[in-house]
Amino acid sequence: MKSNRSRNTFNSVLKISIGILIVFVIASCGGGGDDSPTPPEETPQEIAQALLEANWTIASGGSITLDGSDVSSRYDGFSMDIDNGSFTTTNAGNLFPATGTWSWVGTSDNQVTTGNGKSITITTLTSSRIVFSFLKTDQNVAAGIPGNYVVTLTQ
Repeated sequence: MKSNRSRNTFNSVLKISIGILIVFVIASCGGGGDDSPTPPEETPQEIAQALLEANWTIASGGSITLDGSDVSSRYDGFSMDIDNGSFTTTNAGNLFPATGTWSWVGTSDNQVTTGNGKSITITTLTSSRIVFSFLKTDQNVAAGIPGNYVVTLTQ
């Protein structure tokens, strides 16, 4: 009787061990799918940069306001072509130079600084519209009338 109980216990342990081994082997196979690594997710700044790099224009719904007043007529035909770290403008008046540079502020996805020190806050950025603002002070009045500017551009 004792040997039957030992044999049954041994068989039970053997079955459980084989079952665990089978589960482990199946789990380690990984389904046999594609072994290529998943590319890392883009950071918010990388996503914003991909949207930002385009040719933006005041035409088709864009505007420029100064302290809440529409001054778009002063910048008729204004456009800004933004690329990786640089920009070119057309009909920017004294707001922006014809060419310049820009960079992100830290890891932010809505703060940039131009090469001449202008701090810009991006409030809206989609594949078809950008809205950004900046403050012009008396110290940088040579680049336009001082005040709070809000620029809306489209593609």
